[in-house]
Amino acid sequence: MLEVTYHTIVRSARSGHRNAVIALVLNMVQGLTMIVAFLLFYQVLGLRSSPIRGDMLLYIMTGIFVYLTHIKSVSAVMGAAGPTSAMMLHRPMNTIIAIVAAAVSTFYQQFITMVIILTLYHILFTPITIHDPITALGFLILAWFSGCAVGMIFLALKPWFPRFTGIAKAIYIRVNMIASGKLFVVNTLPATMIAMFDWNPLFHIIDQMRGAVFLHYNPQFTNVEYPIYLSLVFIMIGLMGEFFARQHVSLSWFAGR
Repeated sequence: MLEVTYHTIVRSARSGHRNAVIALVLNMVQGLTMIVAFLLFYQVLGLRSSPIRGDMLLYIMTGIFVYLTHIKSVSAVMGAAGPTSAMMLHRPMNTIIAIVAAAVSTFYQQFITMVIILTLYHILFTPITIHDPITALGFLILAWFSGCAVGMIFLALKPWFPRFTGIAKAIYIRVNMIASGKLFVVNTLPATMIAMFDWNPLFHIIDQMRGAVFLHYNPQFTNVEYPIYLSLVFIMIGLMGEFFARQHVSLSWFAGR
């Protein structure tokens, strides 16, 4: 089982390109594009320094890396091979291996991309200091885990409502462009705006991540427990829904879709 999982992870990691290095480079380009876009956005707004006492680009990257890890995990888990996939004909392959492989390969790509970008920035531009790197890594893992949990919900719904699920995922990703809180500092928001975004686990994770990265920032309106508990609930519901769908799925469902 572990050997099949390993090979499936490798196959999933190379799904973006036949060459694993090029696939990683393409992932880095996407991350860098978003970082540059947000840097220009802040320049247009006249924000030439970080809203938090520290490096401006590091402030932007804390939001971008967590956001990308989360949404890519949602898409990867939702797009994992289902029970009607041709891959399921190869025993002992099963849907759980496909889900795990999609999730792990996504985290691997995002983690390596983040390390390379931070290292290059540290060496070529300016030295950076992360206040609590272990805790910051923990929040990155939590962003990945919560993304997998949301992806499990979409995966469980996909056999029953394929078109609706695709639209719902696109809406979720677009809403998180704002609702994730990567554009602003939570401690500076009015209570009415915090109440608008407080439902989002990614909102809590990004704010807590910045508390771990920056020495002079202490999150006051977010917590760690909410995204953890919500992710565990979503994982359990998603697994039950996926198991139920797997017992009833038929190739004829997808005829003409």
